[in-house]
Amino acid sequence: MAITRDQLFKYLNEIYQSPLFVDFCPNGLQIEGAMEISRVATAVSSSLETIHQAIRANVQALVVHHGIFWNRDSYPILGVKRNKVACLLKNNLSLFAYHLPMDAHQQIGNNWKAACDLGLNDLEPFYKSNGNYIGVKGAIKSISRRDWQRKLEEYYGHPAVTALGGNEMISTVGIISGGAYRQIEDAACENLDAFVTGNFDEPAWHLAFEEKINFYAMGHAATERVGPRALANHLTEHLHIECLFLDDQNPF
Repeated sequence: MAITRDQLFKYLNEIYQSPLFVDFCPNGLQIEGAMEISRVATAVSSSLETIHQAIRANVQALVVHHGIFWNRDSYPILGVKRNKVACLLKNNLSLFAYHLPMDAHQQIGNNWKAACDLGLNDLEPFYKSNGNYIGVKGAIKSISRRDWQRKLEEYYGHPAVTALGGNEMISTVGIISGGAYRQIEDAACENLDAFVTGNFDEPAWHLAFEEKINFYAMGHAATERVGPRALANHLTEHLHIECLFLDDQNPF
């Protein structure tokens, strides 16, 4: 079964409500490819390797979390960016990107789905970016912080980098995927026992102990595979087209 590029574009915009998001990049269709689509791939980032994977997989559309274009980019299309655009155009491959909308989605996004899969309940939106909530917070049956770490590592398939400055037992958690380590302060203001994100940097260690909260960095890419994987399953089920997730094994 096949759909048109415009039908896919409309469907993705509807589920991600992308016009509502003020973002750091253009969400939606970034590069226009073939009109007819019978096979789609999803991925975390529009790396050159991922684009090559998509071409080898003979898909007509690639949907990613991190697209090619960002608001602070320079206008000239040079170097690697030129190579990416050239590959997409040469192979008539459409590129769609949804950044904050994919973080925020409550069924097929990076944060709420992870929270549900990890057993959190009483879920509520957490942390606004540019006026829209993108994270989630919730409660969990009391668990030791080391057992919680093991649970996270099993789920994300990635070793945790931790700063365990909070309670020994955890019953409330906040999750924001990707590069959100600075939001540890927002989690502390919400009196959460633990904060889960993707990346880390030097200040996170001090903040965890100063704010008395348990901090878990599970990898930027690892925490943002959740949404693209879920989207691939969703498109297969709801649009009845073949869809696969492309994993570039990025360890960061």
